[in-house]
Amino acid sequence: MKRSQQVIRAQMRKSWKPTVTIMAIILVSGCSDNGKTMNIYANVPDCIDDNPGYSNVCRAAYQDAVDSAASTAPKYDSRDDCNHEFGYNSCIRAPQNDWFMPAMAGFMFGRAINNQPYYQQPIFSSTYPGSSYYGSWISSDGYSYGKKGRYSKVYVPKDHLKQKPAVTKTISRGGFGSKVAAKSSWSRSSSKGWGG
Repeated sequence: MKRSQQVIRAQMRKSWKPTVTIMAIILVSGCSDNGKTMNIYANVPDCIDDNPGYSNVCRAAYQDAVDSAASTAPKYDSRDDCNHEFGYNSCIRAPQNDWFMPAMAGFMFGRAINNQPYYQQPIFSSTYPGSSYYGSWISSDGYSYGKKGRYSKVYVPKDHLKQKPAVTKTISRGGFGSKVAAKSSWSRSSSKGWGG
């Protein structure tokens, strides 16, 4: 009898269950950075429907996000450069400047965050199929929060809850897309992630 026939094969096979369990524990423990679960809404009525009794708060958060978008959104010298990254007719002239920026596609919203009555930030999305962030929710600093929909519930790390810096320089065509790709690949390899 061959020696290999005496080996119990079931004991030699690697089990994937412990690996999955360990990975789940790592993922859960990775969420203990005091981040928050937030909602992303495409519009104010969706926010109001999901937060009955908070209609004024939803409206105020949306308006603050619009105001924030004017200063934190990526800026382009030409409408064509902006359209190339965010899609045809998805860009607007920046208030009080000759720059162009993507129109806000939605807003992130959370109630009673950081000792404030609410948290908000503008969210953008690309309608251009050739874009690396086509159909995704994107923050003004280039972080992707997944696929765009009318309503999304997302986990936001604590570092992402900081106020985003104002953008005072324009970027060239492809500049924001390469920034998003670089940050996305860096955040996957970093335990700290990245934020504003």
